[in-house]
Amino acid sequence: MDYQYDLVSVGSGPAGQRAAVQAAKLGKRVALIERRRMLGGVCVDTGTIPSKTFREAILALTCGSFDGGLPRQPETRPTAAQLLHRVNSVVERECRVIEDQLRRNDVDVIYGEASFKDPHTLLVRNESDWREITAASVVVAVGTQPGPIPGVAPDGEYVISSDDIMNLKRIPHTMTVVGAGVIGIEYASMFGALGVQVSLMERRDRPLEFLDHEIVDELVHQMRKRNVMFRPGEAVARLEIVEGPPKRVVLELESGKRIASDLALFAVGRIGATDRLNLAAAGLTADDRGRLTVDQHFRTAVPHIFAAGDVVGFPGLAATSSEQGRLAALHALDLPAKPMADHFPVGIYAIPEISMTGPPEHELTKQKVPYEVGLARYREIARGQILGDESGLLKLIFHRDDRRLLGVHIIGTSATELLHIGQAVLGLGGGLDYFLDTVFNYPTLAECYKVAALNAANKLAS
Repeated sequence: MDYQYDLVSVGSGPAGQRAAVQAAKLGKRVALIERRRMLGGVCVDTGTIPSKTFREAILALTCGSFDGGLPRQPETRPTAAQLLHRVNSVVERECRVIEDQLRRNDVDVIYGEASFKDPHTLLVRNESDWREITAASVVVAVGTQPGPIPGVAPDGEYVISSDDIMNLKRIPHTMTVVGAGVIGIEYASMFGALGVQVSLMERRDRPLEFLDHEIVDELVHQMRKRNVMFRPGEAVARLEIVEGPPKRVVLELESGKRIASDLALFAVGRIGATDRLNLAAAGLTADDRGRLTVDQHFRTAVPHIFAAGDVVGFPGLAATSSEQGRLAALHALDLPAKPMADHFPVGIYAIPEISMTGPPEHELTKQKVPYEVGLARYREIARGQILGDESGLLKLIFHRDDRRLLGVHIIGTSATELLHIGQAVLGLGGGLDYFLDTVFNYPTLAECYKVAALNAANKLAS
């Protein structure tokens, strides 16, 4: 059958965008469908780009250009408009970059809501029109949306989801964040740095259990110093809005406690945005979280339909989604592709910043892997002193027998940038001797690698 397109990406986030560009660079007929008001998907509209830009705006006002020191209160309380001005300009510029990239590569961009008519046909509807397009292969890259809040709908002003942050009209004096996952932690730390009194609630006893426990303990310690009160083991039983004045959100907890605040942010997880795709017409079903199951080639149960990015679940990172989209396009076109490396970087843009690659200590202990740890603290590094970041920490984990690098775990200024040195060494199979023999620029945070390696070498020699 002669299809209109060789490949269609549904969604223009990192996965859909990269899939479309990869196929177009191979000379294929490619279209990309986007239902939002701008290209870039959740990543550019309400997620990664705006939230990280929001964070930088807060840092500039409260901590200078680094995130390891105690916050200083600006002379005047910043307004939401001041904080979001930079966000809007960055988002607009990023959209133009994506538009230009797609145009240069001759990708047809179609705005509208896509749904399957059959496994090879998509209906695309917008406010004034609709059309059908056919494709030999489809990459579903629709991303995620906030999960439903039990018993209440966000109003965008007093009860919000993470997608509503960029539309805030005011900065609250008090705030309750429900959910201490990555999104909840990031926003709780940001608002805490602004001087907002934040209560952070989580059903579990520990936040971010996949991270190294020592790093999380330091994060909690730093956030407590920045106006964030942790409430582990707590869950919301009921919510009401009290008219006041002033108008307040009151959360009644299962434990019987009551918490009143100006704003309640629910960050209780995200679900795949597949509910309007009419998956049944394509022969597909999503799980109870709206996610699609794929094999190692990102192929769904229907051989010519692929899925990539957050809609397939873990790890749900913009960087990994981009690579998944590229690989999905190659497999859709029956071209060879190396699998994605398993030592991808994880970045959490809290204040302070966290990044990691490789397993944490508790996983290695569970697997009975013999290891040794090397630590370097920013306060021991000249660059750390220059920045005024005395709380940063870099941890290297080495195998005791062959001295291979197993993991890198960092908290502090520029953690997500600093991590890539360790990621490269890990990917190339290097270890302790590389760091001992290498000269690093002085003064830089990269010196932490040398100090941590010496720390580990001393322990291994004793």
